Amino acid sequence: MSQTARAARPEPEPGTDGGHPARLAGAGAGATRAAGGSRFAETLHAEWTKLRTLPGTGWLLLAAAALTIAVSAAADAGATCGSVGCQADPAKLSLTGVQVGQAIVAIIAVLAISNEYSTGMIRVTLTATPRRSCVLAAKAALVGGLTLVTGALAVLGSVLAGRLILPGRGFTAAHGFPPLSVGYGPDLRAAVGSVLYLVLMALLALGVATAVRDSAVAIGLVLGLLYVFPIVSSVVGNQHWQRHLEQIGPMNAGLYVQATVDLKILPLTPWQGLGVLAAWAFGALLLGAVVLRVRDA
Repeated sequence: MSQTARAARPEPEPGTDGGHPARLAGAGAGATRAAGGSRFAETLHAEWTKLRTLPGTGWLLLAAAALTIAVSAAADAGATCGSVGCQADPAKLSLTGVQVGQAIVAIIAVLAISNEYSTGMIRVTLTATPRRSCVLAAKAALVGGLTLVTGALAVLGSVLAGRLILPGRGFTAAHGFPPLSVGYGPDLRAAVGSVLYLVLMALLALGVATAVRDSAVAIGLVLGLLYVFPIVSSVVGNQHWQRHLEQIGPMNAGLYVQATVDLKILPLTPWQGLGVLAAWAFGALLLGAVVLRVRDA
């Protein structure tokens, strides 16, 4: 290239990477993603600090695991199987305590957001992080993560209790019941499904609490939502409506994942039932996000 051509060729502006639009756009997008990831990480750290310093969080998590195992063990000890073909589901029986643990998990999730409203801390949180969706996502990640760990410990303890106790109550291979084992497909699905059930229940409670703000009201709504469907279903005489109520109720449908016998008579398959609960949890979080955005804008 001649010296004249080189002189006529414009020099790129400093720091523009030659001024190429595609390179500039790529650099801008990368910076935006990095900034977004950094903001979420900071929000997550701030929410973790608040949650772990919240009075009673550790004790409630411990209580959720301990009561789940204790109630499951008590249910195992109270069951008997004296003959071949006795009507029982050992896996579901050994996971009975999940129905108690879910209430404590729901309380933890409610306190994760409603405590900030009661103290006025929510104003500081939203001033520091104006993106409401980022705040709720961070809370959901932490509540879900803590529930996942707690639920896994509680479920494993419950399965172990069932494995140790049920053979002495007549649930033996001779009666058609091999020992409970997470190496057995249906038992593994019941155990993993129970952990996911607790996580989804916590997210459902978090969404409700975000929408209503008050701890007592939120806990009442969540527990009412769980138990109103079984109560109404038990008093409705029409079997067609009973079946539909069991299909749409978050607790009834979600707990189908624990079943390992007589699956064909269930209103939904185990994973479909858990999907119903997931839809309730997603809907609650979406409602909470909308209310958080509108009322605290």
